[in-house]
Amino acid sequence: MAGKVFFSVSMSLDGFIAPESSEELMGQQWMELQRWAFRQRHFRENLKLGEGGEEGRDNDILRETFERTGASVMGKRMFDAGEQMWPEEPPFHTPVFVLTHEKRDPWERSGGTTFNFVNDGIELALDQARAAAGDRDVRIAGGAQAIVQYLNAGLIDEFHVALSPVLFGSGIRLFEDVDDSRVALELIRSESSSMATHLDYAVHPR
Repeated sequence: MAGKVFFSVSMSLDGFIAPESSEELMGQQWMELQRWAFRQRHFRENLKLGEGGEEGRDNDILRETFERTGASVMGKRMFDAGEQMWPEEPPFHTPVFVLTHEKRDPWERSGGTTFNFVNDGIELALDQARAAAGDRDVRIAGGAQAIVQYLNAGLIDEFHVALSPVLFGSGIRLFEDVDDSRVALELIRSESSSMATHLDYAVHPR
């Protein structure tokens, strides 16, 4: 049985998930946005940041997201930024399918991550990710443009937003180009910690 297609992101209170420039990634605003995640044991272990970390509900959510993911899809902008920052062992540990016009052989990394470059559209990338994921889920890892393409195509089943108590003022909005005439949402879970408000939605055609 095929798994679900989902995305999971941290978002500021004013709707941004990343700074406008990739050079600003890992800057102060982005670090504040992701602070809730960086403090968790699972996140620290996965990125080899050392021992320690919190083990509450935030940590459980990160672990559950990792465990359900059998393959990921991401846009070229996210890959280009991550290629410069990810360690030798990237945090995915599954196949990753990169949406791009670039012709490139698969890039195998330590820890079970192989980046595969797909030149033939979002549907083909998703088909390949589904095949690789088996009965686990496919995560649309980002960025916002890739997520919105899949939302507008009716290919997302559900998503999770970790709403951080941060204001960006500018940057890349998650839902900037969503076709609201085609996408309807159903809230399926809402819970808060001291660091973030976690919102889970099912996606339905309108």
